[in-house]
Amino acid sequence: MTFQNKPLEKIALFSLKTVQMRTFHITWLMFFVCFFGWFGLAPLMPTIREDLGLTKSQVGNIIIVSVSGTIIARLIIGRLCDTWGPRKTAVRLLLFGSIPVFLVGLANDYATFLLFRLAISVIGASFVITQFHTSIMFAPRIKGTANAVAGGWGNLGGGVTNMVMPLIFAAIVGFGYTGHEAWRLAMILPGCMMLGVAFLYARYTKDTPDGNYSEVNRNAVKTKTDWTVLADWRIWALTLAYAMCFGMEITFDNVASLHFVDTFGLSQASAGFWAGIFGLMNIFARALGGFVSDKVGEKQGMKGKGTLLAFVLLAEGGGLLLFAQAASLTLAIIAMLGFALFLKMANGATYGIVPFVNEKNVGLVSGIVGAGGNLGGMLFGFLFKSENISYEQAFTYIGYAVIGTGILVLLTRFGKQPGRAPAAQPQPVFVTEKK
Repeated sequence: MTFQNKPLEKIALFSLKTVQMRTFHITWLMFFVCFFGWFGLAPLMPTIREDLGLTKSQVGNIIIVSVSGTIIARLIIGRLCDTWGPRKTAVRLLLFGSIPVFLVGLANDYATFLLFRLAISVIGASFVITQFHTSIMFAPRIKGTANAVAGGWGNLGGGVTNMVMPLIFAAIVGFGYTGHEAWRLAMILPGCMMLGVAFLYARYTKDTPDGNYSEVNRNAVKTKTDWTVLADWRIWALTLAYAMCFGMEITFDNVASLHFVDTFGLSQASAGFWAGIFGLMNIFARALGGFVSDKVGEKQGMKGKGTLLAFVLLAEGGGLLLFAQAASLTLAIIAMLGFALFLKMANGATYGIVPFVNEKNVGLVSGIVGAGGNLGGMLFGFLFKSENISYEQAFTYIGYAVIGTGILVLLTRFGKQPGRAPAAQPQPVFVTEKK
């Protein structure tokens, strides 16, 4: 891709002056808000479980469908970003995705709730738009950092959701509504937030630094989707890695409140708070993974980026094993913070590599790897639905799987980083003044 207005070489965090920075802030906000719609029900599951009379197996099925629809959606969204452009794709996803979020409150039985949960899962594909759009707006030397910050601040929605939705639920109950009514009414807020961000995306972003696809030379920005990328083992290694980190993240977002309630006897609000702490680490941890990936890439190229990803995956797996064996709430929280740090760094480190594997098909590769995250979440869901496997055992099995994947990534040769910037770069990655 070539642009008259070049992608930014610096991330001016407090600037909205350039179209690149406006897009950066709106695209992470879009993913943040989508997390409210996507996982707004998760911290309310103790109440929903009682209201609908759900069994452990049924709760497990709900966890599975909450991420399974996103697998196909991310592949499609990646393709649409390459053809429609990220702006139109984002606006349409927000508008159509808000419909099941608004309507899930109409569910009065397990089957109907399951179908709504499946429909809501499609909005998880918003992540691909965030990564694709950020990749276009920033120069190669800081793509990893920009992607990680945008993705991490978007993922932050998972933590805030776990904290805020129980408070919204409690406030609605305080106005005299029953628990049966309160969880349904609470989901109106995420739907309204999605509509608001759809307006911002349409009004204040552009597809590229030069303008929308309809306004610029399509040959300069439109890429031909090449499905032969599926033959590239590096993409599958990244897909598996993302299944182990982001797949575990969305699984934990789904089960954390239930685990803390059932294992340690916490209230729904307290369980939501601690589950929220896990998500709040995205405010820096994913960004840290992308930032370190860029710095390592300047000196060691793609080999260094791959080694970093392998290391944080191994550390994540070890932390999960400790969490699974924690006998007290204090130990569980300490272990959770440990594996959360490395898990979220692994998310950032993965997408520190993704934009460079095949620069002609960034949207498609982002979609494939992103779908891997949800595939991992779906497969992990089968462990948590089993009547014969405790949550502690499920965390243990996943810990070993993450360690195995870390070893596999360590053995993968990712090759040289295309267009890698020289090691000596005087410009800072972040600046605070307006450009």
